[in-house]
Formats: sequence, C-alpha cells, structure tokens
Amino acid sequence: MFTADRLMAALCMAGVGYVASDYAKGLYDGVQQFGLFSYINTAIGFLCGWIIVGPRAGRGMSAAISNGITGTVALVFWCLMLYSLKQTWELALRRRYDGPLEAVGGVFENALDYGEPLLNTGFFMLLIIGAVVTGVLSEIAARHWR
Repeated sequence: MFTADRLMAALCMAGVGYVASDYAKGLYDGVQQFGLFSYINTAIGFLCGWIIVGPRAGRGMSAAISNGITGTVALVFWCLMLYSLKQTWELALRRRYDGPLEAVGGVFENALDYGEPLLNTGFFMLLIIGAVVTGVLSEIAARHWR
C-alpha cells in the first residue's frame, strides 16, 4: 500500500544508495568506468526503503533507527550480491568454473572481493548517518501522515 512513511523511507534510502555509490567509486582503485553503478544502487536503495524500512515505521524512535540500520545493511548486501552474481555469470560464460557448485562459491568469493574496499571508516560513517536519517524521517512521516 502507498503510504507516506514508505515513500519517505524509499526516497531516503535511494539517496543513501546514490551518495554511498559515489563515495565507493573512489575506494575502488584502478576502475575507471562504472557505467550505471550509481543508478542501479539508487534503485536497490529505493526498493530496500520501500520494502524493509517503510512498513516498519511508526514503532518509536529507537525502532526507527534500528530499521534504518537494517535497511542500510540490506542495501549493501543486495548491491554486493547483484554485482558478484554479474561477475560470476561473466566468468561462468568464459568457462572459468568447473561446475555449478564452484560457481555458487564464486558468488561469495566475488562478494568478498567487492566488499573489501568498502571496509573504510568514512564509508561506514556515511552509511550510519544515512541509516539514522532514513529511520528518523520515516518515523516522522509515519506519525504526521496517517
């Protein structure tokens, strides 16, 4: 159902996804072309806000902050999984894996490889601030627009 708290959470998470993507571009050394990286992460952020954070709004400020953190963790997880699945698919088409089980293991190896540069204090602070802002704004929207 379309509610103000879902819309606010989705827009805030989309903003977090876009800003975090731009910050993450500087963390990956040697990569020059990112393509639609920021826009795909923005769409994933919108979906995480709409599906995860928005429906849980209206339960108090401490729950709102927790919901924002949950949505942000889901955003990072699904972005890493999407890009690692894409990389594994490309490697599988080049016959780099001996079997399907090795390819499934490759998904998680690629996710760890993509996630390693993100272990940065500035990136974590950006995500925490975005999570808190998302949770609080969605809680305020849930209280004021019922």
